[in-house]
Amino acid sequence: MLTAPAAAPRRGLSLVELMVGVTVGMVVAGGALTLFARNLGGSRQLLLETRLNQDLRAAADLVTRDLRRAGYWGNAILGTKAIGATAVTAQNPYRTVATPSGSEIAYEFSQGTENDTLDAGENFGFRLDNGALQMQSTTGTWTSLTDNTAVTITAFAITPTVTTLDLGYLCPKACGAGTPNCPTVTVRSYAVLLRGQSVKDSSVVRSLRSNVRLRNDALAGQCPV
Repeated sequence: MLTAPAAAPRRGLSLVELMVGVTVGMVVAGGALTLFARNLGGSRQLLLETRLNQDLRAAADLVTRDLRRAGYWGNAILGTKAIGATAVTAQNPYRTVATPSGSEIAYEFSQGTENDTLDAGENFGFRLDNGALQMQSTTGTWTSLTDNTAVTITAFAITPTVTTLDLGYLCPKACGAGTPNCPTVTVRSYAVLLRGQSVKDSSVVRSLRSNVRLRNDALAGQCPV
């Protein structure tokens, strides 16, 4: 009588093998989670840097464009001395550009119909106030250009470079430098520094520098008669 062969014994994972497998799986999963966290952190950092760069660039562009208009006078020809004329007709009422502090600039320019007079609403400026860059509007109020819930402006510096040139040698009757009321032209430019940091991450810091050359040189004096 034939008998069936005995079944081979079945062998599963030992406790050591199971623990080794679990450990390898945890190492692989931990590496994947670490890589994911790094990518997530890098993306967040990139978003904060991009936001800060955009805000600083937009603010700096506005400062540059508006400041270039300082001193604009619709009837600037009236402030020049034509050969044979006895005197200039008028002086530019918008020629003042002031820096009350290292973080504020004030200036004037003509708007609307020219009446050769500095009117209300023709004073402008920029300043740093409580971590925000502000601009003075035509109503005289200050409006924030940056959102201090996202970006803190840590520095807004205005450094003027002013050069006064003698024009007396161009007069029909020349006058030398230092002669009272001898005509001069003042060339003005301003170095602008804007620095900010992210509110959500103080390690994200950026700076922008620009140089603004005023288009309207300041004329003063007149040729002797």
